[in-house]
Amino acid sequence: MDISLTIENPQKNKVYEPVVEEGIKWTTGREGTPGQLEFSVIKDNIIDFQEGNRVEFRVDGKPVFLGFVFKKSRSKDGLISVTAYDQLRYFKNKDTYQYENKTASWLLKRIAKDFSLFTGDVDDTGYIIASRVEDNTTLFDMMKNALEVTMQNTKKMYVLYDDFGKLALKNIGNMKVPVKIEEQTAQDFNYETSIDSQTYNKVKLLYQDSSTHEMKIFPKQCDESIKRWGVLQYFDKINDISNGQNVADMILELYNNKTRSISVSGVFGDLRVRAGSQVPVFLNFGDILTNNWLIVEKCTHTFKQSEHTMDLELSGGEYLA
Repeated sequence: MDISLTIENPQKNKVYEPVVEEGIKWTTGREGTPGQLEFSVIKDNIIDFQEGNRVEFRVDGKPVFLGFVFKKSRSKDGLISVTAYDQLRYFKNKDTYQYENKTASWLLKRIAKDFSLFTGDVDDTGYIIASRVEDNTTLFDMMKNALEVTMQNTKKMYVLYDDFGKLALKNIGNMKVPVKIEEQTAQDFNYETSIDSQTYNKVKLLYQDSSTHEMKIFPKQCDESIKRWGVLQYFDKINDISNGQNVADMILELYNNKTRSISVSGVFGDLRVRAGSQVPVFLNFGDILTNNWLIVEKCTHTFKQSEHTMDLELSGGEYLA
């Protein structure tokens, strides 16, 4: 395995190829977090880099990570520990946006233009959001809200990520990676079920006319799961009255389930796998057998000499008893 890491310092007009300690970690999350590269370099009389300097990381010539130094610390033994983030780090910025009859794809391109970020392969999300006001909101939350509204109306999930220096927005259905996850390929795994978050069995959507202030409620509930779990209510205000009941129906269908999560560690590494990917999982938990494509919520790749492993946090899918 050929690992290449460079740091560019434009103030010095230099590109450094530092001696890097083994144990480079590349981490991606599906929502609300930038891609992150953690590594340690040996301080010598040549290398000189600062926060904001560009970092490129390749494995066997394949581009893996492009980002910028955000943190560095130096220890007594002369090692400099570095944390670099990709472009999505700038989505922690806050702003206020108001838009009408636009798609989530349009919003991403508008944000990228306003904040001088680069875009790459951006799928057309299709669904027209009637109107939305995002006041003093992080760019992450703006995109999350737009993509959530899109999913609730179309049942299509999209993933925002940085693809080696270019923002990408992809339909999760096109991000399948045929890397089989099973007991033989994982060092350890853990399985958890919950109704504590992202589980709802009663939906109430409120529309209020801006002129007359007249209110209309669009309700939907599942009496069977209410008997089992009690009332777990999803409430939101909507701006479009024409599709209110259909949206309530779809929200209940999406969230009237237990959330299920699996974490696996020490899986053989594959550079195609990142947060937002789907991977086939075959694991036996005694009373539950997984046999489906699951979504990668978080992925950490670790590179040590000739060893490449990854730790995954997975969610979703159907589970067969």
